[in-house]
Amino acid sequence: MEKATPDDPKGLIFEAYRIEGITKPECRSIFLDWALSLSAERDTHMAMRALLALHGSDPAHPMSEVLSEGLLTIATPRRRGGWRSRPRD
Repeated sequence: MEKATPDDPKGLIFEAYRIEGITKPECRSIFLDWALSLSAERDTHMAMRALLALHGSDPAHPMSEVLSEGLLTIATPRRRGGWRSRPRD
């Protein structure tokens, strides 16, 4: 299995699942680093689903819990402002 993929460019999630005794707070920290390293063009929710399908065979693993929680709580960013906003006086 290849460590780095488009859904996990640094292999962070791959490695998190292999760390014996990893805790949920450690997984949250790894998750944040993973989210920041993900390409802007990549759909975060699709990437999380793919990673859960690939690595998340144990739903009790702290990283599985963090990824599942992320699916429920992370909102898709929306563009704000721009050329359509009204001119300011």
